[in-house]
Amino acid sequence: MRYTAEKTVLKKILGVLVTTTLLAFGGASAGSAMTLDEVIAGNHRSDEDKARDKYRHPKETLEFFGLGDDMTVVELVPGGGGWYQKILAPYLRDKGMYYGASYDPESTSDYVKRNVKAQNDRLAAHPDLYGKAVMTVLDPPAHLDIAPAGSADMVLTFRNYHNWAMSGHEKAVLAAAFKALKPGGVFGITDHRRMNPKERSGYINPEEVKAVAQEVGFEFVASSEINANPKDTGDHEKGVWTLPPRLAGDPAHHEEMKKIGESDRFTLKFRKPAN
Repeated sequence: MRYTAEKTVLKKILGVLVTTTLLAFGGASAGSAMTLDEVIAGNHRSDEDKARDKYRHPKETLEFFGLGDDMTVVELVPGGGGWYQKILAPYLRDKGMYYGASYDPESTSDYVKRNVKAQNDRLAAHPDLYGKAVMTVLDPPAHLDIAPAGSADMVLTFRNYHNWAMSGHEKAVLAAAFKALKPGGVFGITDHRRMNPKERSGYINPEEVKAVAQEVGFEFVASSEINANPKDTGDHEKGVWTLPPRLAGDPAHHEEMKKIGESDRFTLKFRKPAN
């Protein structure tokens, strides 16, 4: 009896150690899916990434969009830092599918080359987290095949729409998202909000996004104030990039900008009609 009891205690201890070790590395064993909380808390995310959770509210935002771990999800422009990619790809690893519609690897731009390398290095370094991730190219107007047509349950993008709007490609990108989605699929977006934005400030009027989304065929579902920041007036010297984390502009104003925090953001949810 004593031997059996000791064996039971030892198994429990080993189980705790294994679970703790897996979480410390930001992963789980094969066939053992992580919860969203576990992914967000994982050590594959840097302290710098986690420090931005209070502004970006990843769990609340993804739950608002209706993310499930068995979905096929396309993230538009995850970027070299891959802030949301580090959450989405591991969360979808076991039951779902992650597509990252990213930069053109054939680009001659030094900026793009650096970001492609950072992205590829990250994915290669942690196959336990990102092994199933599929990278495609989003580079309008030439490259818009972000995923097989009608394959995605959800297409998401975070703080990218303003770039497409400044280059005049916003409608083409949203049409590509519409094409990739299954009937009934969700398109979720956040971006920097200002109702009357200055030109090339990085801010966008959410009503403009609604109009373009509906023009390509989406139905508006809901908006959320999850990522709102009423401290942000939107009239900064260097546009949205004056605020953290970029802190562009006069260094004398950096502390003031830090007190404001990251930008005021809208969060919108659309749906591709089911029929």
